Amino acid sequence: MRLSRLSLATAVTVATVSLSLLAGRALVFAAQAPGTPPPPPQAGGPPPPHEMPAPTNLQVLPKNLTGAQVHEIMEKWEGELGSGCKTCHAVDPKNVGPNGRPRLNFADDSKEEKQTARKMYKMTEEINVNYISKIDSSGDPVTCGTCHRGHLGPEPFTAPPEKDDHDHPPTPAKAAKPPTGQ
Repeated sequence: MRLSRLSLATAVTVATVSLSLLAGRALVFAAQAPGTPPPPPQAGGPPPPHEMPAPTNLQVLPKNLTGAQVHEIMEKWEGELGSGCKTCHAVDPKNVGPNGRPRLNFADDSKEEKQTARKMYKMTEEINVNYISKIDSSGDPVTCGTCHRGHLGPEPFTAPPEKDDHDHPPTPAKAAKPPTGQ
């Protein structure tokens, strides 16, 4: 009896999975049929993709980048700096999006943070071109994340405490002091 329940459960599972796969495949074929209108968006589903128009006002990035390429770079910088778009880009209250919130004016240069980002980009490019690229086996290039590590303001570096090294004698300040009072 136990074997038959297990067999029955297995058969039901296989049948359910098979029906799900067939239904999914039918939806894929229906979606690929020419002349068929796309299905309406489902409520609660993923949001529609962002529009990525051709960039304007590129001053340090290559001018031939597409909107998608600039967006990809900006997303990388956001992660490396632990920030969002509004850190560098000004809100345009006159341009309201479909969600009812104002859109950002990416071409606007009024925010000081945008000017700083451009300077920092130039700095990392200079370091990579003039220094890192000239070191054999230098590894990964310098990026915003090299210093910022996910924080808009880089965390101060604190050197680890010095440890005595068997290859080097202790410095005079670390040499054992004779006990006091003798």
